[in-house]
Amino acid sequence: MRRFFLLLATSLLVPAAGAGAQQLPYPQPAAAPRNTVQVTAPVRAIWVRPDDARQIGGDYEMANGWFLRVRTAPLHIDVTIDDQKPMRLTAIARNKFVSADGNVHMVFAQGMSHDEMTMRYRPDPALAQVTVLSSRMAQR
Repeated sequence: MRRFFLLLATSLLVPAAGAGAQQLPYPQPAAAPRNTVQVTAPVRAIWVRPDDARQIGGDYEMANGWFLRVRTAPLHIDVTIDDQKPMRLTAIARNKFVSADGNVHMVFAQGMSHDEMTMRYRPDPALAQVTVLSSRMAQR
C-alpha cells in the first residue's frame, strides 16, 4: 500500500515539473539552410504604401506577453520581438508580410478599428506545428 502512495505522489509531480516549460519559443530569423533541399518560388515583393506603413509601424503588445516593434520600409518591415534579433519580412500583399524562409507570416490592419495584427509562425521548421498569436497596437 505504501508503494502505491509513493507511486501516486511521483506521478503527480512529473506533470507539475513540466508546467513551467509551456512558454512559447520565439520565431527565428531566416537562417542558413540546413541539410535539406526545399525548392520554392521567390517571394514577389510589393511596395508598402506610405499610409499603410504609418498604420502598421509601431509597438505591439502580444497576447502572450511579448513586446513587438515594427519598423517599416518601402518593400519590407523589420520586426523585433523583446530582445531577439530583428527579422525582415517582405510585403507580399497589402498589410501581409512573410519571412524569406516562409516560417513567419504577419497580417496587419485587422479588426473593426484596423489596429489588430495576427502572427503565424513555425517554432521548429522540422515539425508541422504552427503557432498563431494576435495583438493590438500599443498606445503611442
